[in-house]
Amino acid sequence: MNILRFPLIKNLFVNRWPQFVVMVIALAGFLLAILSGLFGTPVGSHNFGILLVWITWWAILMLVAVPFLGRGWCSICPIPAPGEWLRSGALLGPREQAMKWGKKRWPNRFRNIWLQNGTFLLVALFSTVILTQPKVTAIVLAAFLFLAFGTSLIFERRVFCRYMCPVGGFIGLYSQLAPVEVRVIDTAVCTAHTEKTCYTGSIDGYGCPWDVFPPGMVKNTYCGTCMECLRTCPHDNLAVNIRPFGADLSVNRNRRLDEAYKAFIMLGAATVYSTVLLGPWGSLKLAAYSIGTLPWLIYAASFLILILLALPGLFWLMIWVGKKMSGLAQPMKQLFVAQAYSLVPLGLAAWVAFSLSFVFANFSYVLAALSDPFGWGWNLLGTAGLAWSPWLTNLTPFLQVGVLVGGFIWTATTSRKIANEKMAGIQAVKLSTPVIVFCLAFTLTLMGLLIA
Repeated sequence: MNILRFPLIKNLFVNRWPQFVVMVIALAGFLLAILSGLFGTPVGSHNFGILLVWITWWAILMLVAVPFLGRGWCSICPIPAPGEWLRSGALLGPREQAMKWGKKRWPNRFRNIWLQNGTFLLVALFSTVILTQPKVTAIVLAAFLFLAFGTSLIFERRVFCRYMCPVGGFIGLYSQLAPVEVRVIDTAVCTAHTEKTCYTGSIDGYGCPWDVFPPGMVKNTYCGTCMECLRTCPHDNLAVNIRPFGADLSVNRNRRLDEAYKAFIMLGAATVYSTVLLGPWGSLKLAAYSIGTLPWLIYAASFLILILLALPGLFWLMIWVGKKMSGLAQPMKQLFVAQAYSLVPLGLAAWVAFSLSFVFANFSYVLAALSDPFGWGWNLLGTAGLAWSPWLTNLTPFLQVGVLVGGFIWTATTSRKIANEKMAGIQAVKLSTPVIVFCLAFTLTLMGLLIA
């Protein structure tokens, strides 16, 4: 269903002011998080920057925005805004005379998400310190802001968002599950339109900031839902559709190894986070926190081996077993990459379940920090004296079990559908069964870590 057929919704998307206002508010919160991290209390559980980013924003992102809106967050993310405003010389809409900087093309060899995979792993390695030390959080956020600002003055379009941002990488992966998409209505109209203003831009809007050619878009992965294509299309040929959850997983085009590896990185990181941050092993948490020491080096090596070698290697073995059982004569790499996409629902379920563990338990800290964002004794909203009180502690384990079971069922169903692309009947069952066993083992392991 194309929701742009409702004039109010269409005007809301095409008009720049709503998007701009929300982005400015987000930027103000982002800058306040940096300032409170640098100059506020060093106690993580009372620092506004820690609570805003890793409790409030993370909860909204993982529990609402990504599952239901896909890359909806990217449409109002404040990180690329200052650089884009300076490069375009305007806050709203393009100028007739564009600025001279920001014209260079991003190198072809880096037009993938391998760099994003690397930046996510880098952040994940130091996550124990980033999540608990306000100054470190502030430095990381400032680094994102300056990197996005710098690249926007050198390269065209949103290079940082598309190829570097560690958050954008996993949002893109899981946006394939969301029930919202931006798509061309009739590709024949696009073929006849030689100017291709949705990509090149016009006086009404920018050419796609994400370097996506809308007529060729079949998945949500790289669409930042910025709505510029709606503004620049002279034929009103773009739709914002409500669709079934996970529709992109059935698209058997453009499946890539870098995206497949992102699925393993996210699965592995969710497992490590659940083990280190929520598990009872104090020595493991201390090792993850003690950056530069021998225990940390052992932890870091184990982390990378698990994510980059052990999980993909075990999955490769399951694919090999399924191939032998089914008798399918197809290259292993193709089967490996295709079936890796079936892990996307389970990966999102793992992150949702992990997030439920600490979001409800710590959200009451946010109310106090809103009144005293720097920990200087303020009481702006009258909530500074609220005592910590965990929410829904009795209900959380049941929610986690439900989420993980639902994720496993979704993944098993997706694996069977992908197998049916290659063969039918009992042979498809044989091809997908080892993958389903792999996912069941992972689900039970995560349940043990989070709930036991």
